[in-house]
Amino acid sequence: MALYDRDACEALTAAVTDRLGADVGAVFRTGFFDTLDRTVTLGERGAFVITGDIPAMWLRDSTAQLGPYLHLAGEEPLLAATIGAVVTRQLDLLLSDPYANAFNDGPTGAGHQDDLTDMGPGTWERKYEVDSLCYPLQLAYDLWAVTGRVEHLARFAEAARLVIAIWRTEQDHEQRSTYAFQRLHGPASDTLTRDGRGGLVAPTGLTWSAFRPSDDACALGYNVPGNAFAAVVLGHVATLARDVLDDDALAGAADELRREIETALAAHAVVRHDGELVYAYEVDGLGGANLMDDANVPSLLSLPLIGWCAADDPLYLATRALVLSPANPYFYEGTAARGIGSPHTPAGNVWPIALAVQGLTATDEAEKARLLELLVRTDGGAGRMHESFTCDDPTQFTRPWFSWADSMFCELALDVAGLRTYRRTSATGGVRA
Repeated sequence: MALYDRDACEALTAAVTDRLGADVGAVFRTGFFDTLDRTVTLGERGAFVITGDIPAMWLRDSTAQLGPYLHLAGEEPLLAATIGAVVTRQLDLLLSDPYANAFNDGPTGAGHQDDLTDMGPGTWERKYEVDSLCYPLQLAYDLWAVTGRVEHLARFAEAARLVIAIWRTEQDHEQRSTYAFQRLHGPASDTLTRDGRGGLVAPTGLTWSAFRPSDDACALGYNVPGNAFAAVVLGHVATLARDVLDDDALAGAADELRREIETALAAHAVVRHDGELVYAYEVDGLGGANLMDDANVPSLLSLPLIGWCAADDPLYLATRALVLSPANPYFYEGTAARGIGSPHTPAGNVWPIALAVQGLTATDEAEKARLLELLVRTDGGAGRMHESFTCDDPTQFTRPWFSWADSMFCELALDVAGLRTYRRTSATGGVRA
């Protein structure tokens, strides 16, 4: 079965090339078609999406990889059906283990089976991350918002109830949660302290996360951008529950938890730095606050992109200034590039995902265009994006094929070309300065 209409996708690629030039068009073409042709496999249980050079399906990555195709899905039914098949598989995987972040294509036993956690043969990795539960619900909502399709929502209510239950449990991780995770090999960021329980936290109304979107352990247990994303997604759950599923109970449960998380973010996530109010990246409810940002989304830099706030929100702008400066310990500047990296990759490495997010959240069209040109110039001669590259030498990079990064380049190119037709809006109102 065809995954998409080739002519429609070729027409979009031609439009990008015509508006932005051959160099941008060539990188766009590679990323746009490789994701569809090389990462997505249709099966009886929906569509399985590998990350690129890792043969597993991350709930987060698979959603982000499909982002550029939402802009065509309203007019291209084959593509809409493919996105729906991905959602179907995502929801099935989420229901099979809501604490897992990455899955195998069936019970193959591949991946990190020697980790000390409640693994199953269908799970590649069982690092619990708040955002992993957000992404499938977000993609389900996005597809409905763009196309009006509802076929992919067959298990949505079931999955949303489970997500709400998990987030409720993890609001009091110390007393209610049974989740634990230990990895006996690798760096310290790959495992949790206190015999797999993670650092101590106090209840705040926020929901706890073991790991960041980078798959690195949280330094403090409440990831702020992850909680902001959860609040946004809970708003979308309530909308679908009321407008499509006729499920007032689910809508009410989503709205109630959303309000609790929003209130807790206002009370605990906003801190003062150099006289200005900014968002912390992580907090613990015990007075600890981690001022930083990581390249992986959701990040503080990405808050307008995920629908938490407007790009000109004063609190966001103050936070943006912080994370795009040396005050962020993972902001790097070299002869080739300056931007946000991650403790997940070597010091001095900038991530194309973060550069794309910086462009997508910029209010200045010149900044968007500059960042798109920078991404083309720092592809290491490969004609595609990578996980990260050394800020002094783009030919030194990590991960030769990272589909998420390719898709983020495509999103930015569509934005600069005036062809990015679907944008998430703030469903929550966010926290105002």
